[in-house]
Amino acid sequence: MSLKQLSIFLENKSGRLNEVLDVLGQKKINIAALSVADTSEYGILRLIVSDPVEAVNLLKNKNFSVNLTDVIGLEIPAEAGSLAKILKPFAEAQISIEYMYAFSMKDKGIVVMRTSNRQLAFKIIEENQLKKVTLEDLFTL
Repeated sequence: MSLKQLSIFLENKSGRLNEVLDVLGQKKINIAALSVADTSEYGILRLIVSDPVEAVNLLKNKNFSVNLTDVIGLEIPAEAGSLAKILKPFAEAQISIEYMYAFSMKDKGIVVMRTSNRQLAFKIIEENQLKKVTLEDLFTL
């Protein structure tokens, strides 16, 4: 099962990030994870939220450029070397990690990633008995 991630394109302008957060906060949409990547002209805000479909609708109604993307969430042990161990089968299968961000919740690490081949990635996850993370997991951990 995939996580739904919002990708929002923002001008590099003071206050623009806060506008997005205000829109979501006013409607009680919680944020589990976020990542910001930027270029000289714009940034890409990536969010995992409690209600992705509603969030997309709200932001589009406020004229934000937003897309919904399928990404993979994995739980990783909070110990040195665990991320390398988990990613090794992906590398062996020639699956590229297009982007990734991580955070911790209690005693667990969570990795959110987009891969070059989602179907093969799911096969690797099953074969290696990796722990997938669902949206529900993120808001109940």
